[in-house]
Amino acid sequence: MLAFPDNQRVLATPAALDLIEVLRKEHGPLMFHQSGGCCDGSQPMCFMQGEFKTGGSDVRLGEVDGCPFFMSADQFDYWKHTQLILDVTPGRGSSFSLEIPLGVRFLIRSRVFTEAELEALPPVG
Repeated sequence: MLAFPDNQRVLATPAALDLIEVLRKEHGPLMFHQSGGCCDGSQPMCFMQGEFKTGGSDVRLGEVDGCPFFMSADQFDYWKHTQLILDVTPGRGSSFSLEIPLGVRFLIRSRVFTEAELEALPPVG
């Protein structure tokens, strides 16, 4: 059972944590960026840390197993009431994410925060 801490905007399932460990052993430090759509279909993308250039239009939602997790500020405006849960599913995604050659892809599950949880959240960076 996955716990839902009230002070985290993003967390991961055990399967996602296992995959992160596999990717970290092969590629070193990692980062995530929640895509806003287009050719990759709005999915979380995993990169070697620093490979994806974030800028003033991106916000840092937190970390997943020590990996920074970013999203565009515009997209965050729609998702700010939602806890993102990083998970894994079989199949090949249509992105440049590091897990794609392994025949799996990251995906986001979500749940809406309660009012009390929203009040307890730290600001995004």
